[in-house]
Amino acid sequence: MKVNLFIIWVLYAVYFGLLITLSYMAYKLPKKVIAKSEEEPSENEEIRTTGLNYIYAGILLVLVGILYNTYILVQGSPLESHFMEWLNIIIRVMHITFGIAWIGASFYFVFLENALNRTEDVRDELAGNLWAVHGGGFYYLEKYKIAPKTIPKDLHWFKYEAYFTWLTGFCLLFVVYYFNASAFLIDKNVLDITATQGIMIGVGSFVVAWILYDLLCKSPLIKKPVAFAVIGFLILIAFAWFYCHVFNSRAAYIHFGAMIGSLMVANVFFVIIPSQKAMVNAAKKGLPLDPTLGKKALARSLHNNYFTLPVLFVMVSNHFPSTFGYEYPWLILAIISLGAAGVKHYLNLKEKKQLNVWILPVSVLILLAACFVSAPDADPYACKEEVPFTEVNAIIQKRCVQCHSANPTDDVNKVAPNGVKYDTPEDILKKKDLILQRVVITKTMPQNNKTNMTDEERKLIRCWIEQGAHLE
Repeated sequence: MKVNLFIIWVLYAVYFGLLITLSYMAYKLPKKVIAKSEEEPSENEEIRTTGLNYIYAGILLVLVGILYNTYILVQGSPLESHFMEWLNIIIRVMHITFGIAWIGASFYFVFLENALNRTEDVRDELAGNLWAVHGGGFYYLEKYKIAPKTIPKDLHWFKYEAYFTWLTGFCLLFVVYYFNASAFLIDKNVLDITATQGIMIGVGSFVVAWILYDLLCKSPLIKKPVAFAVIGFLILIAFAWFYCHVFNSRAAYIHFGAMIGSLMVANVFFVIIPSQKAMVNAAKKGLPLDPTLGKKALARSLHNNYFTLPVLFVMVSNHFPSTFGYEYPWLILAIISLGAAGVKHYLNLKEKKQLNVWILPVSVLILLAACFVSAPDADPYACKEEVPFTEVNAIIQKRCVQCHSANPTDDVNKVAPNGVKYDTPEDILKKKDLILQRVVITKTMPQNNKTNMTDEERKLIRCWIEQGAHLE
């Protein structure tokens, strides 16, 4: 153990040395480019951009190396759960932080586009303007129809929030699901595949989804918003159905969210930023600007705006088994995605001062439908006889304490998940509501039914709880 820990510290020192070096290069490169002759500003910009892309690719490889080597070094040792939990915490906090920055910028600029004054005292070169007050100060913003006559030297680009949100999310997917794919990704009762096959299907599906979505955006349907939205929604739900028939339902939800998130960041990387670069370079060289570039970038940005709420739902859904634990989990994904997109559409119209009286209430009814659809039957089991605690305790000791114990014997969970333990009768009684939800109603525990709990055993647990959960 001491040797492993020493190797880990040495490895971390090397990796963090590389990270510091790459970060320093990313800091110095723009200054070197600016210091050069400004006879070819567009060429200098291209050098800067290319160099930064290589540097960030190097940072990504270092991060992947840290994750993979840490997992290999601690695998099978008492350090495994500890290190994996801390990796989960660190990457999750980074993912949330970058995600807030990206979503905040996205929401703000869509609001700005919707709320622009386009008619009163607007110069010919402008598409609109907006007065705003925030944080004790007044702001005045202008949007150009294409570009200003002179491109400012200090031009801020909104892209790295998106890139790092996706990178940290992808790393989190590995830490939570792929490093222990046989336990957290694959459910043999859903589809009997290997962990490697599951990972390849998951990552490959993101690529397939982007190709389909990009082709749809380049088709004539892009000019027919309603038809485009309907077909796009059906494609998304097809992916939801597919994931729920390949992975366990919890992993299926996360892959659905990761797939949409991948579409969003691909929009930024392949369409929005290249369009903006082309417009900036054309303006610097005094060439005619192609107005369709801005329209394409704006359309993809608007798509990202509608994608956001379904992704946020998926991010929190793992804490609520009544969603992914439903008999048809893909249906709940479909309902929530449709309702959330409807709410966002209402807000977008409101910002344009185009209020619609039925969109919001219908969207709320759609969201409430998910609650009623997933509700358990009032009395699926007939409790004919009194169930003693001794029977329930025997079931829990046989099926649950492998993980939920002070000293777990499970091959993956070396520490009781979420600190839930069933070592004593009092421990079981305190968690009876959780047991009812996870074990009986949603049947999401044991994880992937790893210990083969039967329906008859679930029935006995439910009857004991409904009869008052007595310990005597």
